[in-house]
Amino acid sequence: MSDAGDLDTVFERVHALAQARQLPGITRSTSYGTPALKVRGKLIVRLKDADTLVLLCPAEQKTLLMEISPQIYFETPHYIGYPAVLIRLPAIADEELSLRLEDAWRFKAPKSLIAQRPAPGGA
Repeated sequence: MSDAGDLDTVFERVHALAQARQLPGITRSTSYGTPALKVRGKLIVRLKDADTLVLLCPAEQKTLLMEISPQIYFETPHYIGYPAVLIRLPAIADEELSLRLEDAWRFKAPKSLIAQRPAPGGA
């Protein structure tokens, strides 16, 4: 069982990737006693344990991610029907994790913040 210090160390990777994307309004916090990132008080991602990240996302994206990369994305019975996908941290590359963090930010950020950061490709 990992202690809080170990989880903070694991979470540094996630936090650093989010900072590198320069997403407005992101704050480091906790959720259910584990390290988390929030945007304007809304959870976007948190550690479940030292190897698993809980990422908030729309149901359609969750289904697609689990179909395309089941070695990375999955869910447990607890998360069925909930807008979050579980990520195996050792299995995901930094570039892909960084993209997922921005997706989660766009899913939960208020429109005023999203307007400060146009979607990639001008979409």
